[in-house]
This record gives sequence, structure tokens and C-alpha cells, in this order.
Amino acid sequence: MNKKLIKHSFQLLNIDYVKLGNKWNFKNVISPYYRLYYIDEGEGLISGPGGSLTLRPGFLYLVPSFTLCNLYCDRFLSQYFVQFFEESADGVSLFSNCKESLEVEATAGDIANIKRLISINPGRGINRSQDPLVYEKDEYYKEYTELNNLQSISVQYETQGVIFQLISKFLKPEIFLKDKLTVKPSAVMDAIGYIQINLKTNLKVSQLADRANLNTDYFSRLFHRYTGQSPVNYILQKRIERAQYLIITTKKQQDEIAELTGFENVHYFSRVFKKLTNLTPGAYRAQNKTLNFIE
Repeated sequence: MNKKLIKHSFQLLNIDYVKLGNKWNFKNVISPYYRLYYIDEGEGLISGPGGSLTLRPGFLYLVPSFTLCNLYCDRFLSQYFVQFFEESADGVSLFSNCKESLEVEATAGDIANIKRLISINPGRGINRSQDPLVYEKDEYYKEYTELNNLQSISVQYETQGVIFQLISKFLKPEIFLKDKLTVKPSAVMDAIGYIQINLKTNLKVSQLADRANLNTDYFSRLFHRYTGQSPVNYILQKRIERAQYLIITTKKQQDEIAELTGFENVHYFSRVFKKLTNLTPGAYRAQNKTLNFIE
């Protein structure tokens, strides 16, 4: 068994069936959670730096977390959608080497799985439940944790199992062999894990190199070879990803988020955020609020 799979788990955020029109039109969407769609009628479009996909009936689509995309519908589109967060033991995403939208043909079993997921998770649509215990809460995204905790253990296991089945449809060798399944050295994996849990601290490349008992220049070259990024750029990327999560799951102000993600001041934080997402932190928060209440 490939033990890498055991490192990952998925927590349901939203699931629903919706009929959309031309108001479903969003640019530069980049979310800290996964989006999975099954289209049963109409047509839409997902586009991004890697190209575009026409959303068509009978197919499943997956947008991995932190994948930049545009969502568009010209006339009519009806879809089942599932949104979920990922957790991993080492902080590395299952789709870390694949930041593009994916398409596979749906089977009868896939469709049955999605409908089953809806039936065992009622009231999890974006427009909220009719239950006052849900819709009277002040913070929208934090609800998913409480709702998941209220599930029976059997529903938790079944929900997790269905999401794994749906995710498995996209685990194609041609996608994950892009890096020839190169095993990262322990020095790099240790640094990745250390970065992930120490984002708010003053991380230095020399400190990471010392942990690995390596020369700083050699460590930097090794890290770049196996991640495609310098340690400094990798740290900035992970800090901004964490900031994105905090922006749309909390009501924290920008200065507090900057502090929690290790930036020296809010101005530097805002500059890096815009450079990596093409949006200011305020615009990112506004976009996600609009996206998740109209969709």
C-alpha cells in the first residue's frame, strides 16, 4: 500500500445542487479549499494559467486548493458541487505538483456517491441551512467545523470515504509522474514540515540549513531542485496560503493576519499578497464573500 495516501484527510465544507446563470462569472479565484463539480446540464468554463476546460454534462471537475482559476457561465449551468478542506500529516498537499483544473468522465457510481453525500449531509449548501442554530451564527466558514463535529461517527467515516473515492478518480499517473515520483530527501521534507508549523516565526534559510546540518548554499540548491522554488519563495508562498485561509475563515484584520503569518508589517504583507494572488487582501476577502453567496 502507498502510505502517502494515509497522510491526507478531507473535511467537508459545502455540498449542494445548484442551477446557475450568467451571474456565475468570477475571475482570479484562488481558494484554500478544493472544489469538485459534477455537471448534469448546460455549459460553463473553468480557465487558468494552464488552459481552459469546458464544463459539460456527464463529467467531474476538480480544482485543487490554491489553484488559480476563472469560473464562467454564459447562459445556464446546473451542477452538483462539493467543497472541502485538506489536512495532511506533513503539510504537503496531495496535489502539490498539480495546480490546474482537472476533468474526468463521471460514472454512475460517481453520481450516486455525490447524491449520497448530499443525503447524509443535509443543510450544507452555500445559502445555509434553515436551522437557526446554523444561520444565526456570525462566522460562515467556521460553521463547517462545528457541523462536521456534530456528525455521527458513521457519517464522518462515510463522508470521508466518499470524498476519497471521488478524489481517486483524478489520481492519474500522467499527472503525478510529472516529477517522476522523485522522493524528496529527508532534509527537504523536514524543512517543509518545519516551515508549515512555524510560519509566524522569523524563518531564516540559514536556520533551516543548520537543522539539516548542511551548508546554506547547498541546502538552498537542494531545496530548489526538489521543490522548484527557493526556500525564501516557498516560505512566502506558504505564508500567503495561510493568510488566504485566515482571510476567508475568520474576521481577523489585516495587521493581525500579517503578524500570524510571519510578516514584519502589514504593508509588506499586502505587497506580497497582491504579487502572489493578483488581489489585495481586502479584494480577496470581498471576492470570496461574493463568490460563496452567489454561487
